[in-house]
Amino acid sequence: MKEISIVIPVYNSEECVEELSRQISDALKGIEYEQIMVNDCSRDKSWQKICSVISAGYPVKGVNLRKNAGQDNAIFVGLEQASGKYVVVMDDDLQHSPYDILKLYTEIQKGYDVCYADFPQKKQRLWKNLGSWLNGKIAEILIAKPRGLYLSPFKIIKLDVVKTMARSNNLFPYIDGLLFQVTRNITQIPIQHHKREMGKSNYNLIKSIAVFGKLLFGFSIIPLRLSSVLGALSAFAGFILGIYYFIQYQCGHADVTGWTTIVLLILIIGGLNLLSLGAIGEYIGRSYLTLNNSPRFSVAEIKTGKGLEK
Repeated sequence: MKEISIVIPVYNSEECVEELSRQISDALKGIEYEQIMVNDCSRDKSWQKICSVISAGYPVKGVNLRKNAGQDNAIFVGLEQASGKYVVVMDDDLQHSPYDILKLYTEIQKGYDVCYADFPQKKQRLWKNLGSWLNGKIAEILIAKPRGLYLSPFKIIKLDVVKTMARSNNLFPYIDGLLFQVTRNITQIPIQHHKREMGKSNYNLIKSIAVFGKLLFGFSIIPLRLSSVLGALSAFAGFILGIYYFIQYQCGHADVTGWTTIVLLILIIGGLNLLSLGAIGEYIGRSYLTLNNSPRFSVAEIKTGKGLEK
């Protein structure tokens, strides 16, 4: 058994693969580790670069996916392959320094199940910081995340927690949500967030919204309850308005000046109905795909490096 497994989802990062592997090797001298790089059907030469570092003798296991499965699914593939006592999850762009792995490793050995890297200053765009803040606030409600804990993509997890997570059949996995379903023995330590020196970010607003959707619809029924509340409020408002118009009619003040009110009510109530149907449809769709046993990912090839052959 290795001491540390390092799971890295790779997407269009051919410029980073070799340097990332070199830094990990340098940072973990004297520690038995395995590096699991999951190529999420990159459009560049990322898979060729992964094969290159395997050939160079690094303890790397490369997993090549047939189609793009998304970051969380790619991480999930790596978690299923991990065998180290502790499993590190990190990005492929060197904004998470391999030299900080030992800090996380030292902290989790104090008896924690999970240790997150907390970034006091994030070297990324403003909209990403705002998205992380909003996601954190929503997570406090949906998965009871402790206030002040940053759900960092750079973290270390005990193997038994990873194996428990791997039993999940969620077709739309959200790694941090699954962690909070398994354990609450979680901590964090401050880690420096580095500026991306190579390549360009593959994360955009659409992918951020998709992650938010996994959290919102995968770990809570709050959207359904919110739809019920909005429906009840709309019905109550309609009842009050009906009483008002009835009184106006009895007092002889009925006229045709309520056209604007009617149009506004139709637009508002119609919008609420569509919103509610959309939330219900999202749950039904996800349930159908899960019950239909749709595959989360498809592995085309696995290559193993020095010392990892079974």
